[in-house]
Amino acid sequence: MTDSSPSAPITVYWRWGCPFCLRLGARLRLARIPFRRIDIRDPKAAAEVRAITGGDEVTPTVLANGHKLVNPSINEIRAALAGPNTQS
Repeated sequence: MTDSSPSAPITVYWRWGCPFCLRLGARLRLARIPFRRIDIRDPKAAAEVRAITGGDEVTPTVLANGHKLVNPSINEIRAALAGPNTQS
């Protein structure tokens, strides 16, 4: 399951019922930061999260401006969006 926002600067890998995911989603909406949400019930998405986290399915896992963030705060996401892109 994927929610897409055409101008989403970040991707949030989430799990249904995860309280940390729910809280982060609410904070992103309040901050008016568009995001794309990918449910890790999708095996491919779960594999991507495991690759990012070193083998665990930690949610939320966030991709923002080339940064890979595991269970980040809204301030960590803002810093990632404001800082240089880490992708080559």
